[in-house]
Amino acid sequence: MFLASFAKPIDDNLKNFVDEIEAQNPSLSVLAARQFRYSLRQTTIEVNIKEPRQFNVLEEFIICAAIEFQPPPTEDELASVLGLDSVFIKTTTATLRSLQTLSPTSPITVTFEGRSFYEKGSVPQPPYPVQLNAITDPLSDKITFQAESLSETVIKLPDLADFITIDHTIADISSLQLEEIQKGIQASDLALHIPEEGKIVTSYKVLNPTQKFWRKISLFVIFDALEDKLTIQIRNGKQILESASNCLEALHAQGKISLQALCKLSTETINFEREAILKQKNTEIEARLENIRQKALKTATKTGKKVDKSPVVGEVVQLRDGQISQAFSEVLNSAKSQVIIYSPWVNQAVVDEKFLTLLQKLANRGVWILIGHGIARRQEDEEKPISLEVEKKLRAIKTPDGLSSVQVLWLGDSHIKEVIVDQEIHLCGSHNWLSYRGDYLPRGESVYKVTILHQVQQAYEFLANRFQNQAQNLWQNALNNRDSKLAVESLYVWGALGMEDIALKNIQQNNWLELLPVWLNVALQGLRTKNIQADSESFKTALSLLSQVSIEEAFLESLQQGWRKVIGAIAINNPKTALKLLLNDEVWAQFLRLNIAQNSDSPDNFISQYTLSKKINR
Repeated sequence: MFLASFAKPIDDNLKNFVDEIEAQNPSLSVLAARQFRYSLRQTTIEVNIKEPRQFNVLEEFIICAAIEFQPPPTEDELASVLGLDSVFIKTTTATLRSLQTLSPTSPITVTFEGRSFYEKGSVPQPPYPVQLNAITDPLSDKITFQAESLSETVIKLPDLADFITIDHTIADISSLQLEEIQKGIQASDLALHIPEEGKIVTSYKVLNPTQKFWRKISLFVIFDALEDKLTIQIRNGKQILESASNCLEALHAQGKISLQALCKLSTETINFEREAILKQKNTEIEARLENIRQKALKTATKTGKKVDKSPVVGEVVQLRDGQISQAFSEVLNSAKSQVIIYSPWVNQAVVDEKFLTLLQKLANRGVWILIGHGIARRQEDEEKPISLEVEKKLRAIKTPDGLSSVQVLWLGDSHIKEVIVDQEIHLCGSHNWLSYRGDYLPRGESVYKVTILHQVQQAYEFLANRFQNQAQNLWQNALNNRDSKLAVESLYVWGALGMEDIALKNIQQNNWLELLPVWLNVALQGLRTKNIQADSESFKTALSLLSQVSIEEAFLESLQQGWRKVIGAIAINNPKTALKLLLNDEVWAQFLRLNIAQNSDSPDNFISQYTLSKKINR
């Protein structure tokens, strides 16, 4: 957030949403936020649905004979062949004709629809009616279908239609072709029209006149400092309405809506705030680095030496050329739990076998490594993007438990070159950490090694916030596409940042229980590096989710192993804490139900196997 929200035209009941938007992405600034009402149209219709059933033996024989016999047989001829009374044949063919499987005339002829069903081993059943509601949205220019009727709500807000002119004509549902209705029902995920399964909407009719229903929406005008771009976003609560947002952006681009009328936001105000935001964007970073330079200068002055020959002592030390590479290696080797590197470019000149071996050594100790890169405002505009080969090698570095220790993320739009280790040591300056080795051609570069705690913390919070925002973006994309690979990547980033509680909260809120084993492995690494306390509330929350897990789940075995390792890791150093977690009757019952523990076990016995192994290993 760059400008104070109280100075902007923002409705009082939207201020929390504005704070949330700006907190999630520091490059965004909400210039205006206002609530409106707008109308949807609902038309109740009735559709007729035909779906298949398996044919019986006689039906199968009749259809098969009609297809294969030349010329096609009559009912009497088939009855003679089968040695049956022709009444049986005629009754069955009459049924098949009523289902439009056979043509209405003799001899017996199979219709196109009949052949289609026959190939699937079925015949159609008589159609049955289903009542639906067709909802027309003038903003998105779309028609959706749902079983439930919209509810009437009195909303005392300005009508959006008073401020914008929408060219979309509200469709008369009765004028639509059957194919349009079928496609709309399919797009609405109602499972009523599934041609590949033989389930078909065969006709429809309008039952009631179209009704108007009001809905509340929120409009946000947002400036993105990274893209230097103004966007209009429409939301229903926290849900972003993409179609409506795109519609209003298009209208604004065509000059058909006025932000001055919509939310009292003039062009002059937008331009003024844009300039202020862009000017302020890097102030914090520059101020922090200048403070570091002054500390280094002060240290050098006190020792009576020139800045570029400052000894590697004190709270802020300046390093030059050949000293930089050595310090980089030493600082990385000292890592106990976390390394964060931001380098605009990443290439194999630095990410060589020696560097990869060093990172693997850190991973073996359970150290998380976050690598951010990118200098362009958009990833596709990078002139020197990281190669797939280099990224693959970095991502291949695993912990002993198989976790991806190195997370590589494009963050973009930054010239900073920084390294932070264990939130205790900060390296910053002009050196490109992952694209220039610095040991073969001095370029007059300088780097500051900072150990002043509050300055290291400032740098850490800035970078951690950028990684956290990217993790949230990954998670949202994972949710939208139900992409478990992206979801796991976001869990790893949160784990590397010590934000296991946020990771678990997202799993819980979105009921993505198959990710619990991954979370347990992330938490296990936190326990081993002492970044998570054994009595963390997160473990209690994770245990409470066990009641929602079925014994039929495909991930059950990895969940069992995960909990055994976590409880074991806690028990080795804190047996009383481990016992306290399991003494809850409900938790222990779930451990037994899911076979995490054996029925013959008790909480004491379950924990003792880990404490006993510790004594034996001593």
